[in-house]
Amino acid sequence: MILESLDISGFRNYESQHIDLSGGTDIFFGKNAQGKTNILEAICVCALTKSHKSSKDREMVHFGQEEAHIRGIVRQKGIPVRLDVHMRAGGKKSLAIDGQRQKRAADYIGNLRVVFFSPEDLGIIKNGPSERRRFMDIQLCQTDRTYLNDLSAYNKLIAQRTKLLEKIRETPGYRTTLDIIDEQTIDYGSRVIRRRAEFLNEISIKASSLHMDLTSGRELLIMKYEPDVEVTDYAEKMRSNRERDIYSGRTNAGPHRDDIAVISNEQNLRKFGSQGQIRTAALSLKLAETEMVKDKGGEPPVLLLDDVLSELDSERQRQLLSSIGDMQTLITCTDIQNIKGHLEYKRSFRVEEGTVTIDTA
Repeated sequence: MILESLDISGFRNYESQHIDLSGGTDIFFGKNAQGKTNILEAICVCALTKSHKSSKDREMVHFGQEEAHIRGIVRQKGIPVRLDVHMRAGGKKSLAIDGQRQKRAADYIGNLRVVFFSPEDLGIIKNGPSERRRFMDIQLCQTDRTYLNDLSAYNKLIAQRTKLLEKIRETPGYRTTLDIIDEQTIDYGSRVIRRRAEFLNEISIKASSLHMDLTSGRELLIMKYEPDVEVTDYAEKMRSNRERDIYSGRTNAGPHRDDIAVISNEQNLRKFGSQGQIRTAALSLKLAETEMVKDKGGEPPVLLLDDVLSELDSERQRQLLSSIGDMQTLITCTDIQNIKGHLEYKRSFRVEEGTVTIDTA
């Protein structure tokens, strides 16, 4: 899987930009706040329909404009595929594959698989549970369409249930409708829980092996799934929480409240890990994610490294760069001189005030 070219217009600080990529390792360099990260974000949106930052569509549309467009040409097993994402500041985005509009994101996602690694990801272990759930969901949604459909259905049911809980406070007669929605919520929620448990088991094995290499065998890394509710207790938990849910206006049990414990040598890193331990563990998770996307999808993903090298010491840089292999990789940095001599790359681009030009120096 290769991303051959990217066209963006009306996106962030870009009015219009075409970029031909090499298919290997490309570097985007320039001063801060020039638009380097925005390029990788556009690729992320092209792949996942959403930003890695959880940004809203209107926040990504260029100031003063009403819409933004992202187009990527992806070569899959020798066949070019055109992906289009059209965002509107005040409306719903539209998606298309080879000019054919896709009604559901589930039918679009998976045509371009990416692994995004930014300095913020180094803190994924210290951040709140939503970041760790997002980590699971991004990987699973790219490689498991059934999971994507189940998660989408679950999220819609939670949204419907929230609206219904508000109505029940005003009109108690709506309680009977809650029984129907709860049955569906438990069904889809249970599917999400089971698949997340499988995923955590798989990625924990890979991350543990990678972590052993990064720490020269000194630290054993374990990723432990912490579901908010077990499948066997799900229905009872929903029943016992019903009055509380009605009072609070939200669903207080379910996989939307799940978490992951990241443990090194029997210590929970979120609570007790040093900065170095947390960074090493986060790197292990991202490398494991890359391996899993490759294993599940049959082809390597596109690796997006957003100014990560400057945040890692030389040993961690070496481990990360050695994992690239033949994977297409796009790297952003402020000073290309820090990379020259340490990494073989095919093409470099200078980024300045929302304009990208090929560097010929």
